[in-house]
Amino acid sequence: MISSRQKSEYGLPGLRPLKIKFRLVSQPKGASDACGEPAEGMMMVNALVIRETHLPQAPNGRAAQYVRMSTDYQRYSIQNQAAVIAAYAHAHGLAIVKTFADHGESGLKIKNRPGLAKLIEDVSSGRAEFDHILVYDISRWGRFQDVDEAAHYEFICKQAGIKVSYCAEQFDNDGSMLSNIVKNLKRVMAAEYSRELSVKVHTGICRFVGLGFLPGGPVGYGLERVLVNERLEPKKVMQKGERKYLHTDHIRLRPGDAHEVAIVKRIFARFVQVKSEKAIARELNCEGVWCRGKAWRAPTISRILRNENYIGNLVYNRQSKKLGGERINNPSNLWVRAEQCFEAIVSKDIFLTVQKIMKERRVDISEEEMLLRLKKILKREGRLTPTIINATAELPSARTFVDHFGTLRNAYRLIGYQSSRRCEYMDSRRAWVEPLSALAGRICQVVQKAGYEAAIHSVKSRWLNVGVPEQHVIVDSRWQIFFRIAYWTAGARPGFSPFWTVSCRRLPTGWIVAIRLNEHNEAILDYALMPTAQNNSNMIRFREKGRAEHGVTYFKTEVELVRSVVRLLTNETRVARSERRKLTRSVKRFRSNAEGADARRR
Repeated sequence: MISSRQKSEYGLPGLRPLKIKFRLVSQPKGASDACGEPAEGMMMVNALVIRETHLPQAPNGRAAQYVRMSTDYQRYSIQNQAAVIAAYAHAHGLAIVKTFADHGESGLKIKNRPGLAKLIEDVSSGRAEFDHILVYDISRWGRFQDVDEAAHYEFICKQAGIKVSYCAEQFDNDGSMLSNIVKNLKRVMAAEYSRELSVKVHTGICRFVGLGFLPGGPVGYGLERVLVNERLEPKKVMQKGERKYLHTDHIRLRPGDAHEVAIVKRIFARFVQVKSEKAIARELNCEGVWCRGKAWRAPTISRILRNENYIGNLVYNRQSKKLGGERINNPSNLWVRAEQCFEAIVSKDIFLTVQKIMKERRVDISEEEMLLRLKKILKREGRLTPTIINATAELPSARTFVDHFGTLRNAYRLIGYQSSRRCEYMDSRRAWVEPLSALAGRICQVVQKAGYEAAIHSVKSRWLNVGVPEQHVIVDSRWQIFFRIAYWTAGARPGFSPFWTVSCRRLPTGWIVAIRLNEHNEAILDYALMPTAQNNSNMIRFREKGRAEHGVTYFKTEVELVRSVVRLLTNETRVARSERRKLTRSVKRFRSNAEGADARRR
């Protein structure tokens, strides 16, 4: 704690200032930013420190400072904190050797605060090169809603032998009973400030929504934001990313581009007829009508159909995420609705008709009732498939059965039905994810050693469906190698030879490296290499005798497979070079002939 005489001597606010020379630096000597790297090209300022010629010889130790500002609008907050911290360090004989900063970050949680997280990590791992941590005040350390969390991070520092000092507080953090009482009281006050501010901000936004002003967020298709003054006179149309800058101005919605407005009207009208979001999306995509540069999807159509903005209403507080907590869905009695506050695009009658169709389409029943209805459909149809389930009005969708029972086969099993489809391979999918990933990694390493640029890319799997991303290797940004399992299937009749199937749905041009399984798909038989299918087929099916038709090559060991992949890439490279040379010669020959023709004309 700084005494009254020291406050006067070192020029803290409200007291007679002493002339101390400061310099604004992008990085103090020997210091680094919150990530431990020098801050290059930063005008601000990790710290405002006293000139090194005026620093004492740090008889009391070395210190790191932690500074934080909540929003980017607090332009000088960091500098102000650093000035007080520098004076405190000078008064106590401490040398500031490192700075940890969080710019524009809330103090509610440590999750989005890389500066504090890095500080705690350095302290916990023993990499801290300081024995003091200087913070402006309790609130800069954090406004944690659980005050024990703030105490926990300070205890980590204390356990490592590092003292945390709050430079602008009127108590010394010395562990005495008085300082502990005041410190915990300050933590509660810091947390309560955030809670009260959250309530005030929420109340203000609800009031503005009730007046017909847009609280923020993206606008729907066919709508646009317009800036209005205090007399509700339009000033300009706000583009994406633009913000208002006057407190007296507000944002309102209105119908936007005429073409988009016509599409919105068409979507509502077509849904009343076809009652299918997928069908509408398919129609628009086939006609080349895009949703702001992207293809239409069923969820996009569904969001438009449920959006009350298209009948001139604003609805706020459907969901909330207060004080950094989990996002929750609020009951409808807490929603804030402003009706007919701007021009509607569709009539209320059509909108209500669409809502009625969507509500009647939804089936809310228990799992027991789901199985009972499924059993009735089985008795009526004689079999069950996802298509039959989705086409039956009294049943939930096949996806809903999967969400409730894990798989459709589990639901079938509970009603005593055995599907005629071959499904045993589904149980083995997860078991082969790790071997495929390991094979992809080894091939990528060998290809890189051969002098090629190779990288493993992960995408959402279309064929595994086990929550694990599918991996493929991209070589020199030109060639792609995919990894699959070749499943064994018995012949249709006794005496017919078995065959293997490989999934190749929507694969671009490239090669498939497949692990071929033995009888009943219990173990690895060998390895196969083949080109991706050049047709619309979802499967490559081959037998021992007819594999040449699909360009399938077998390899007994993984080593032979990897060597063949490298040779294949080498041959492709030679072919590409040869094609480039031919093209170059053709261009030169054309230019020569053109120049000769010009010379003859002259």
